[in-house]
Amino acid sequence: MQVKTNKTVFGILIAVSMVHLLNDTIQSIVPAIFPIIKESLSLSYSQLGLIAFALNLTASVLQPAVGLYSDRKPQPYLLPLGVVATLIGVIGMAFAFGFWTMLGSAILVGIGSSIFHPESAKVAYLAAGARRGLAQSIFQVGGNAGQALAPIMTALIFVPLGQFGIIWFTLLAALALGIQMYTAKWYSSKLRVNTVKKRDHSSKGKAVTNRGKVTAAISILVLILTSKMAYLAGITSFYSFYLIERFQLSVQEAQLCVFAFLAAGAAGTFFGGPLSDRWGRRNVIWFSILGALPFAFLLPYVNFQISIVFCIIIGFTIMSSGSVNVVYAQELLPGNIGTVSGLFFGLAFGAGGLGAALLGMLADSTSIDYVIKLCAFLPLLGLLAIFLPSDRKLAEWAKEADDRQSAPN
Repeated sequence: MQVKTNKTVFGILIAVSMVHLLNDTIQSIVPAIFPIIKESLSLSYSQLGLIAFALNLTASVLQPAVGLYSDRKPQPYLLPLGVVATLIGVIGMAFAFGFWTMLGSAILVGIGSSIFHPESAKVAYLAAGARRGLAQSIFQVGGNAGQALAPIMTALIFVPLGQFGIIWFTLLAALALGIQMYTAKWYSSKLRVNTVKKRDHSSKGKAVTNRGKVTAAISILVLILTSKMAYLAGITSFYSFYLIERFQLSVQEAQLCVFAFLAAGAAGTFFGGPLSDRWGRRNVIWFSILGALPFAFLLPYVNFQISIVFCIIIGFTIMSSGSVNVVYAQELLPGNIGTVSGLFFGLAFGAGGLGAALLGMLADSTSIDYVIKLCAFLPLLGLLAIFLPSDRKLAEWAKEADDRQSAPN
């Protein structure tokens, strides 16, 4: 039986996207529960900050390491193992009786996330066939949707049920565990097929002849992603405070804008991938930058109603390259899918957490108004995309690498 290597396996893509939604929903409950556990556990703002920092640090630093390890020694059943760590973390948060138990539980959730992202991104890559942009979009839109649920969860679950309401999320973790067992089984069978092919042709070593150019392109992508995640952290963490202060809104009204931003971002992530398959990776990266910049600059100066519209436009455009950046990096280093995916997902968590911390300190020393206006300049770093190689150049590099590998020794 001949395996169709270019066939897109939508069942697997939907499975990993669903687990991405469940994983990021669970991860989002950590900051969402802060107003509740501050009272129930008598925590200080500094202790809450340490919990958030530990979660983001664990989820960001470990991801490239997990990706590097799995590139060298693929371990399909790391997928359900990561969910087990998350499940234990969720139970720990529900029953936490103090700062240290809550901190340890958050770290377990971070470990589960750090295992999930690089491994599942590899699964999405293997299931993509020829439609890598679409595949990565399907995978990532689950995570964006999970993050967008955080404001709703605070209002509907944690305010009425309190800290113990977290226990209901064990059902989500159990569902994710079942899906990951199915995914791991498919992943394992795919690896067996690929092992036979690698005896004659390996993807390792591609793009080696252009190492300097590849390193420069990866560095530019890292800078673009860092600026984008810092901007997202500024909007999701502080824009609601800006609206409350400027327009005297209630918390619920201000959160409406943040939810509109995140929901539009999820839509942008979904459509950006297939558009990049059709129009090119770099073109979509350019669209995400140039499309967002004018609205980002105007956002601090418009009224509340227009700000909702602008949040939708900015969220959609700036996140339209969310999956494209990862696919572009994977195609730069096709033999290191797990490492690249872990680097970029880990960087996203790290840059977001660090950006929120720095902007928070800046807001304390200046004002929320100053921080929101400053955030508008962050996407300008995206203009570095002018130095990224074109999709045609990427294809030429890949062909050169293939020709070199197929040449007789």
